[in-house]
Amino acid sequence: MDRRVYLDHAATTPLDPRVLEAMLPYLHTHWGNPSSIYQEAREARRGLDEARRTVAEILGARPNEVIFTSGGTESDNSALRGVAHAARRRGRHIITSAIEHHAILHTAEELEGDGFRVTYLPVDGRGLVDTGALERALDDDTVLVSVMCANNEVGTVQPIAEMARLVKARRPHAVFHTDAVQGVGALDINVERLGVDALSIAAHKLHGPKGVGALYLRTRTPFQPQQLGGGQEKERRAGTENVAGAVGLATAMRLAYEELEGRVAHIRALRDRLLTELPRLVAGTHVTGPPEAEARLPNNCSCCFEGVEGEDVLLQLDLAGIAASSGSACTSGSLEPSHVLKAMGIPNDLARGSLRLTVGKDNTREDIDRVLSELPGIVQRLRSLSPLTDQQAGLAPPTTPASR
Repeated sequence: MDRRVYLDHAATTPLDPRVLEAMLPYLHTHWGNPSSIYQEAREARRGLDEARRTVAEILGARPNEVIFTSGGTESDNSALRGVAHAARRRGRHIITSAIEHHAILHTAEELEGDGFRVTYLPVDGRGLVDTGALERALDDDTVLVSVMCANNEVGTVQPIAEMARLVKARRPHAVFHTDAVQGVGALDINVERLGVDALSIAAHKLHGPKGVGALYLRTRTPFQPQQLGGGQEKERRAGTENVAGAVGLATAMRLAYEELEGRVAHIRALRDRLLTELPRLVAGTHVTGPPEAEARLPNNCSCCFEGVEGEDVLLQLDLAGIAASSGSACTSGSLEPSHVLKAMGIPNDLARGSLRLTVGKDNTREDIDRVLSELPGIVQRLRSLSPLTDQQAGLAPPTTPASR
């Protein structure tokens, strides 16, 4: 049997053996509680401190500005709740975008119930946030702006540095947060160059372990801890630290940025074949997200097929030995079209035929050939089962990213 082809790296990534090797001592021998003072604890503390320094160096931050968390969701939740409640005396207006991960959107909705006013910025057909709308939304009550670095479904990279400068020019005391969970390991996430006050990351998106992430929080940023019960993380996040996880996150980030140029060139070349060939091979293919390479994550190929359901395509791909996604892994199983595609103005019928293929560093040209060999037939078979023929359905001719 042919090996399986994994093309859902935006959902999670396989653990790099080098990351596992770095973690193992903190699972076997350096297992002490880093908050204690005896030898076993000091060994764990050294590992935790070194991991914090590594993450901070890559972010361009100070070590005491890095808070280890359980992952991207906790980092996002803590950033919004912690900043909003700490700054509520200054104002109660929060700005975010309509295409954020639900870790942001659901938290924003909860904060609305707590008396905050939330503005959800629109996006254009490429998934880019309207910076003009951001400027118009800012007012004297704005205390927090949160816009994701790159979208997990269509790969759109936002102009975070430009937006952060705009916010700071109008509201110097407003906190700017970015969810960089998809961007870490693929984009420059230096917090000084971005100009952000808070930034969320997760290890398992860049070949690190699940269940660990970090929140960068600039010094003097207002913050109310969301997890209580101990003095860990300088009293900003209680609970015994996941030392092995923190070491894994730091190692994964170090490897990703040491190998950044080669990794990006490799995955972009594979991704570009998908973006070019799928519209040519499958009639009625609509590429979603920005056509410009620099405005899209280098591993992301997202599209919609006319006349099919995305979930049906996924099941057939799985049977063919190919793992993919119909959008965000966190909304898998939902019958509703993606909120991201809806915000981009894509009709519901088309959005239901969405497919996301996200390439990883270990994928090969043969993997892409396999997808291009299997996928056209799958779509054709599914359409043949529909009560409408291709001609009756009025399938659009194949499109390319440049002409859609």
